[in-house]
Amino acid sequence: MQEVLKNFKLEGQVTLCEPYGCGHINRTYLVVTDSGKRYILQGINTVAFKDVPGLMENIGAVTRHLQKKVKSERECLHLVPTLEGADYWHDGKDGYWRVYDFVEGSICLQSPETPEDFYQSAVAFGTFQRQLEDFPAETLHETIVNFHNTPDRYAKFKAVLAQDKLGRAKDAAYEIEEFLKREEDGSTLMNMLRAGKLPLRATHNDTKLNNVMLDAETRNPLCVIDLDTVMPGLMAYDFGDSIRFGAATAAEDETDLSKVSMSLELFETFARGFISACPELTEEEYISLAWGARTMTLECGVRFLTDYLDGDNYFAIHRPGHNLDRCRTQLKMVQDMEGKWEQMLEIIRGLRR
Repeated sequence: MQEVLKNFKLEGQVTLCEPYGCGHINRTYLVVTDSGKRYILQGINTVAFKDVPGLMENIGAVTRHLQKKVKSERECLHLVPTLEGADYWHDGKDGYWRVYDFVEGSICLQSPETPEDFYQSAVAFGTFQRQLEDFPAETLHETIVNFHNTPDRYAKFKAVLAQDKLGRAKDAAYEIEEFLKREEDGSTLMNMLRAGKLPLRATHNDTKLNNVMLDAETRNPLCVIDLDTVMPGLMAYDFGDSIRFGAATAAEDETDLSKVSMSLELFETFARGFISACPELTEEEYISLAWGARTMTLECGVRFLTDYLDGDNYFAIHRPGHNLDRCRTQLKMVQDMEGKWEQMLEIIRGLRR
């Protein structure tokens, strides 16, 4: 690591470099120097991200934009430049490295400990959207092509289903029928975008609580982290994925579907925080938020089902039928949202006023 770190403009000499955090994609290390300064060093996963220069161009542009909007250095990420002034260092082979200033006095939660934590994550992601409202989203690279293109996910699903190379379709006949019935719903957001009803925005695309740094004392949000998936997209994607995961009443792979639903209370909690932080939405964007919850849940279920039919090649499994269990929870969530649809819309309408 000394060979890597000597290429960055650090304050002082490195005294410690050790693995840090719970991330599963990039290699992450805590670095400490004799000046007392702390940093985060990351080796970027080139299997997950094929275009690292494009990815880092996104992060550099977004973080510099955010730095102009905040009052404190702790409220956004800061890349540490290399000796040549670049945002990352390439070892000439397959190693790409970056360094961030450590966000001092912060905590990162893997799951909400209270509804207030979920609310504060909503404020964080809503603030992130507000700060980037004047950022030219069309200049961003797609770090994962068609990541939230639900019609494309359906096309891949139907191609795998037609092949059924493992003969698994018979064990998922109900799920297949239910997801196919909802294909048109899955195109709603993309149709609105193509019709010019929704603005293209810079979106985070991985809006879990553990991608928010909270102040260790106040538990108020400081900044959003893990910007690898920042791409052009729809605000509904970020809102919806948070609801899909954070407002669920059971684990993503729960086998007892009677436990699976979407909590209207948690939906309202997140919506209240998100909308309060970025109130300047278009009329259509307000409506799209609820559609985001349905679409992201539907899309995730289709992805789990596709992977099950294809032989479990993408999502790691820990038991036979694991991806089928996961797809069933997402389907149950979608069905529950459909039953609560008017209530979800009423919550959004109430928060607009």
